[in-house]
Amino acid sequence: MKNKAMFVTFLSSAVFVVGCDKNNQTADQQLNNAKAETEKAAQNMRDYTYAQKDEFVKEMRHQLDALNKDLDNLSAKMQNSSDAVKADAKPKMQALRDQADKLQKKLDDVQTTNESNWNDFKAGVNKGMDNVKDSFNQARQWVSDKIAP
Repeated sequence: MKNKAMFVTFLSSAVFVVGCDKNNQTADQQLNNAKAETEKAAQNMRDYTYAQKDEFVKEMRHQLDALNKDLDNLSAKMQNSSDAVKADAKPKMQALRDQADKLQKKLDDVQTTNESNWNDFKAGVNKGMDNVKDSFNQARQWVSDKIAP
């Protein structure tokens, strides 16, 4: 349990650091760092057993909450952009929110899982989380390209 708490703390710190505007790293480097951390976190999530399903769901909800906060921050950045950029961004942001909502609903279905379908459930949630994070990283890159710092 201590290791998982340290892992969550480390991951949150890494996401924060990667999300910060660094003068010595390009957006591509920041994106690559975020992807590496995401892959590492996803691999750790794949190792949960059925007996640890509550911990798995709690961790996934925590990651989803953090992603939703990042999405809110990204949306706020978009408010300061031109009308054309806002118009382009609106469907992209809505698609991201829809993906996050779909993953939230999947997590809400955890009570329907049992030992025989746990691995399928966990794989579906992991895949959904990977997809949401990838989409978010693409959106963040798109925003960086459209909005001058």
